Amino acid sequence: MALPVKEQLRYWGIALAVFAIVLWFLGDVLLPFVLGSAIAYFIDPVADRLERAGLSRVAATALITIMAVLVAVIMGLLVIPTLIKQTVGLIDVMPQVLRDLQNFASTHFPSLFIEGSTARETLNSIGEAIKERGPALIESFLGSAVSLLNIVVLLVVVPVVSVYMLLDWDRMVARLDELLPRDHAPVIRSLASDIDDTLASFIRGMGTVSLILGTYYAIALMVVGLQFGLVVGFIAGLVTFIPYLGALIGGSLAIGLALFQFWGEWASIGMVAAIFVIGQVVEGNFLTPKLVGGSIGLHPVWLLLALSVFGALFGFVGMLVAVPVAAALGVVARFAVGQYLGSILYRGQSDRDTE
Repeated sequence: MALPVKEQLRYWGIALAVFAIVLWFLGDVLLPFVLGSAIAYFIDPVADRLERAGLSRVAATALITIMAVLVAVIMGLLVIPTLIKQTVGLIDVMPQVLRDLQNFASTHFPSLFIEGSTARETLNSIGEAIKERGPALIESFLGSAVSLLNIVVLLVVVPVVSVYMLLDWDRMVARLDELLPRDHAPVIRSLASDIDDTLASFIRGMGTVSLILGTYYAIALMVVGLQFGLVVGFIAGLVTFIPYLGALIGGSLAIGLALFQFWGEWASIGMVAAIFVIGQVVEGNFLTPKLVGGSIGLHPVWLLLALSVFGALFGFVGMLVAVPVAAALGVVARFAVGQYLGSILYRGQSDRDTE
């Protein structure tokens, strides 16, 4: 005999509370394992496709690992040092950019910058804060979040976890399916399938779109000669998973830098703006419809709320799990609404009597 609904809710509530407590206290420890699992989930379709092509799971995992190592070596030798150098340079140059902005604004809008005015003091304070705290912030970040020990852990544990998770992914999914409560297994499988479809569309699709757009922005901006083009392209690609935000942040930063670097060279400034216009056209008409699909069930506002809440509660690990949790909650909410629309609570007794 099945447990009463009240008892089931109590058990599942306890399980959810335990999960939240573990995430709260062990978030930093779980970071490499969460990252490794996310990478394995992202790459699993590639391994499945290689299996269908005739390779064993071990051979498919080995081939993917070798390719990933080659890409990591190339990135480590060619891209990452330049990215770090440009990021530090951008922080160093920001006070001068703000001073140039202040001079430009004071020339064209002198009434806003009367000596002792709020606007002048605000710009001065921002410039000094960036100059003083920028290097300290990087130093603190390198000293705490990615200390030497954490770097070793991430570089060693994450790839190992990814390989083992990818190797055993199908077996783990099958084992979890065997552990599902028999009375609810069909519903759970249906919900899990919907969640997987949503995550596949969003994480895999938007991850690929972000990678393509970030590479395009970085290369195109460096070709036109924009300083810090690599870091601007990286930032734009990184936040592309939130619709329009990547182009807005990256475009504003790139055009702002172009105005100070190419002032008077309107063709160069126009090319920088055109790069982001072309990127948005390609993303909206080709990349997103092809790789993500028309409906992923994750509204940008819902996504921002999830990232904010989980980031505040659980830190960086919370931000990593925010997207899958938001997708799961969205699927469960739609299921609950469907159940409600078919229930007597919504339809009422009179509708039931007419059937």
